[in-house]
Amino acid sequence: PAIRKALLGWFIKHQRPMPWRQEVSAYRTVVSELMCQQTQIATATPYFERWVARWPDFKSLATASESEVLKMWAGLGYYSRARNLHRLAKEVATLKALPNTAAAWQNYPGVGPYTAAAIGSIAFNEPVAVVDGNVIRVLARLIGHRATLKNSVAAARYFSPLANRLLSEKSPGDFNQAMMELGATVCRKASPDCGVCP
Repeated sequence: PAIRKALLGWFIKHQRPMPWRQEVSAYRTVVSELMCQQTQIATATPYFERWVARWPDFKSLATASESEVLKMWAGLGYYSRARNLHRLAKEVATLKALPNTAAAWQNYPGVGPYTAAAIGSIAFNEPVAVVDGNVIRVLARLIGHRATLKNSVAAARYFSPLANRLLSEKSPGDFNQAMMELGATVCRKASPDCGVCP
């Protein structure tokens, strides 16, 4: 409980202003998560803003042509993400209700365990932890884990139980974002700023 409280308090004071945090929805969370895969947040932010101004929801994106989608994505690289997002929008736009669990979101193109957990926790308040490189680094340092794990999949598997135990069930989306933010801005891979760590 003390770790949760300290981390959430720190996040409230220090979170970077990101447009997908100002107005939270499943659509905005999906778009931001797919854009930020393999892309820095600073690079993805202006793309996100233009994207949601043009296509504010799944239904509007579903009506776009692939060439329009790829043109708006131009410069972000890894174009399979754009195609996956477009296919996902077409599938979701036909539903009467949006999927509201991480497990359900994993059935859609481009959505793996990490992205699904982010969507479930941030957009639907589902208590499921995200485990990416930033979170793994925070958890490894928290418990003093120094052994090398085989790969990122093995690391995520190893640290997921701890991430889920620490997770705030009242504010899972904020907690997950706080963990990611802490890893990106304070608990950095090189030169961590341990003196300001909550």
